[in-house]
Amino acid sequence: MTGDAPPILSGNVVDLPNARIFPATLHIRGGRIARVVPDRGPYDTFITPGLVDAHIHIESSMLTPYQFAREAVTHGTLAAVCDPHEIANVLGVGGVEYMRADAGSSPFVFAFGAPSCVPATPFETSGALIGAGEVARLLERSDVSHLSEVMNFPAVIARDPEVMAKIDCARRLGKPIDGHAPGLRGEDLRRYVSAGISTDHEATNLEEALEKIEAGMKILIREGSAARDFDSLNALMGIRPDRCMLCSDDLHPDDLVGGHIDRLVRRALASGLGPLDVLRCATLNPVLHYRLPLGLLREGDPADLLVVDSLEEFRVLKAFLRGRLVSQEGQALLERKASEKVNIFRATPKKTGDFALRSTGGPGLVIEARDGSLLTGRSLETPKTRGGLTVSDPDRDILKLAVVNRYRDAPPATALVRGFGLKKGAIASTVAHDSHNVIVAGVSDEDICAAVNAVIESRGGLAVVSNGVREVMALPVAGLMTDTGARKAAALFSRLQGRVRELGSAMQAPFITLSFMALLVIPSLKLSDQGLFDGETFTFIK
Repeated sequence: MTGDAPPILSGNVVDLPNARIFPATLHIRGGRIARVVPDRGPYDTFITPGLVDAHIHIESSMLTPYQFAREAVTHGTLAAVCDPHEIANVLGVGGVEYMRADAGSSPFVFAFGAPSCVPATPFETSGALIGAGEVARLLERSDVSHLSEVMNFPAVIARDPEVMAKIDCARRLGKPIDGHAPGLRGEDLRRYVSAGISTDHEATNLEEALEKIEAGMKILIREGSAARDFDSLNALMGIRPDRCMLCSDDLHPDDLVGGHIDRLVRRALASGLGPLDVLRCATLNPVLHYRLPLGLLREGDPADLLVVDSLEEFRVLKAFLRGRLVSQEGQALLERKASEKVNIFRATPKKTGDFALRSTGGPGLVIEARDGSLLTGRSLETPKTRGGLTVSDPDRDILKLAVVNRYRDAPPATALVRGFGLKKGAIASTVAHDSHNVIVAGVSDEDICAAVNAVIESRGGLAVVSNGVREVMALPVAGLMTDTGARKAAALFSRLQGRVRELGSAMQAPFITLSFMALLVIPSLKLSDQGLFDGETFTFIK
């Protein structure tokens, strides 16, 4: 259970709005900071504002919002700017409402945006469509803080009327508009930004990030389970601390249990960056940009704060929200809570023959997956064949990849992928950005089919199959989340990851990398339930 903050709390106060650190005593009444009284100390501990994840899809943690918050507060994260895009692709506006309702039972500060791209493209089958009218109605709500990442950047550059109607509504209401512009540079970038888009979390190097800042954007330095850009962009916090924030974007449960924004703060401090610059990026900038109702240690602010051991180790000793102790020494003090199991799943079990891929008799395109990256490459290879059919070739690390429509029965789309390194078996998942159909990669059609059927029977989840033995992590909430709690989810997910390694994969994050094989808005070659897709030309490959 949570407890009240002591009426008096002393330490070295990190005052980010005024860029100073000083010994003081905070007087807390009714969940707010009544007075900040400077004194002489000395104190061993530091009092800082809570950390903010400036862009995350909560669904990627495989946890409901409430369960995510229970774990995040143990790492000092007290607020998150959330794009409920994933569940919206499954359940539409109803999915957004579910996330808000589940989050509402926690004191954690959730800032939900209105999903801008549902579906992300017209080249895949999703469970819902959120048009400009529905986006406008969401944005008009006081509890919707921003327009979430506008991923269809070609449509923005072309000034597509439907996309621009969503952007114009956010501009009219004075709400921030998040961007998604992987590799976008030059005149196309300037045209994208001129539409009113203010942030980007897809920059992967300093040159790109600085160009985007020069164009008027704020850069969200991303370090998640798949995309890891922190090392490339870390120095930006020293160059332009006024234009940076920190985010995870997508974070699996095992990574969340190991650390969150606090881990990035420690890495930045260890690199020699100043604590005021680092904490400005981790707290002040997102609070101001998104107008978050999170306290900043000013008189009259909500008593949202951390007590940390030092500004070198940055170990979170205690976390308070609205004056209530919500974690202490790494242990969550929020009570456990079950969540409603909302879902939509209409796919029926498949047969092995459904995954046959007929040989063209010559070279074919292979998706080149990259561990730790959302980007893919492409190569032209002559595939292994048997009886007129293309089959997996584990000796060359060329595997069969398939996407199965979860919203209605339809033939699977099949292709080839390299990078997963499986020597046997198959892995499948309903976490498949952005429409969350069933995605699978494997060595034999038999194991591919068995893995797909395992997640179909669970109405969503992750599966590892080999030689008739299958292990499943059920995700009963929209096929994306569980309410079992972070530590239990992390343990089960880690077990599945270990099983994938036993099958031969050296990937650090095979499931999240698999999920992005269907993300059409990230170049270069991807697979949707409708076929092989070129993410650079935005066309199907015939």
